[in-house]
Amino acid sequence: MVIDIYDFYDKMERNNIMLSFKGDITSDLLTSILQIMESKLDNWQEEPKVKKKVYNVLVECLQNLYHHMDTLTPDQEDKIRSAIFMIGKMDVGYSIITGNYIRNENIPGLKKLLDDINVLSKEELKEYYKAVLNNGEMSIKGGGGLGMIDIARKTGEKLNFEFTAVDEKYSFFSLNIKISQ
Repeated sequence: MVIDIYDFYDKMERNNIMLSFKGDITSDLLTSILQIMESKLDNWQEEPKVKKKVYNVLVECLQNLYHHMDTLTPDQEDKIRSAIFMIGKMDVGYSIITGNYIRNENIPGLKKLLDDINVLSKEELKEYYKAVLNNGEMSIKGGGGLGMIDIARKTGEKLNFEFTAVDEKYSFFSLNIKISQ
């Protein structure tokens, strides 16, 4: 397979992609990504408030990838714990994009959670977060959606997401988060 590396570079440059990763998500990788992004934000002398918001949302996005990724069956071994992550600088903020495989049976619950979050106001999100935290209803993997609620609260933006069918068992879940300055 021949890859036109300049074309790939050019697409990343045009979309202002600062960091991109595809592969196995590990705790060591998460630590490295966070260190790299903290350094980049420092080098750009980003305002402390913006830096904190980007960093906190980045932590939530990466933790969601690490903790909530569905384990695939042996016939899908090449994709086990494989995901994609990108962060880009926009004119007035940042964009964090994540993608990972999800079992089709898990889509309705996640879609409902994300749709429910997207219709809430800032104050309603705050109350919803407290309610989930206080009622102790956590998913098998923990959290009960707190990470997604927190992302919506911190960004003040709707969660932009998509499910792309892969086969009869799996789909690819993508999440695009905008962080305004």
